[in-house]
Amino acid sequence: MSEHSLRIIFMGTPDFAVPSLKKLCDNGYTPIAVYTQPDRINGRGKKITPPPVKALAMEKNISVYQPETLKTEEEIERIREMKPDLLVVIAYGRILPKALLDIPAYGAINVHGSLLPEYRGAAPIQRAIIDGKKETGTTIMKLDAGMDTGDMLVQKKMPIGPHMTAGELFDALSLDGADLLLQVLDNLPEYMAGAVPQDASKATYAEKITKPMGRIDWTKDAVTLDALIRGMYPNPGTFTFFRGKRLKIHRACVSEAADTSSEPGTIVSVSGGAMGVQTGRGILTLTEVQPENHKRMLVSDFINGHQVKINDKLEY
Repeated sequence: MSEHSLRIIFMGTPDFAVPSLKKLCDNGYTPIAVYTQPDRINGRGKKITPPPVKALAMEKNISVYQPETLKTEEEIERIREMKPDLLVVIAYGRILPKALLDIPAYGAINVHGSLLPEYRGAAPIQRAIIDGKKETGTTIMKLDAGMDTGDMLVQKKMPIGPHMTAGELFDALSLDGADLLLQVLDNLPEYMAGAVPQDASKATYAEKITKPMGRIDWTKDAVTLDALIRGMYPNPGTFTFFRGKRLKIHRACVSEAADTSSEPGTIVSVSGGAMGVQTGRGILTLTEVQPENHKRMLVSDFINGHQVKINDKLEY
């Protein structure tokens, strides 16, 4: 496919941004440069790991820049000298200073994983599932100096399935984002002219997800806990404690079984390859777990290996 004349600098870091970069390269919009976060040391193996976007950019022979900050005059000048028409920013992980946004003729556009103004901020995809939303989507907006406050160019809705995890929703929205981005670039002047301001009165914020959020409080109801488990999966994950040791929960679902008189956290069934746990309201069925210092396993193997019995307790 012939190359378009638009001079694009792509800024992105994680897997969520990869489909968009690939879509640009496959459709004649190969960026003149890619900005991504510096390589980081992988906690477990102590290996230096490049961001997923960098790996694809190198494969496509695109120049890669990995500054710790974009706020230095040196970095701003380097971008100014590239004479970009547009910055495409997707989960880059850095706030862009206004001096940078003012350089390209078309400014900067961002692919965001929510239906703005809902879920501005760092974790829109996980929060939508944790909050029990039935629907979310993708927004492409113009970047301004605020936190996800820019005018919107286009949106696309997506249903959240009853068993969908954050990982699955990430993948689905990243593909939708790539399609929407190409749609916008093919008609950029029209989309820019038709940009719609966000209704700030309807804005909500999706604060960063933290590991301590994953600790299961069994006094909460089964529906809420199921949403938390799916929204925190695969990272950073949810956990409880069994016989004093951490037990990660990978898969669970809300049971149709009736409440028992047992206290929340009590194991009330251990049959059919599943483990039913009494919550504050309803039974939560665990199907895949990971004991401390072990690999993930089916609950049937956990029950057999740890001789789990009815009335054993999961602590919180």
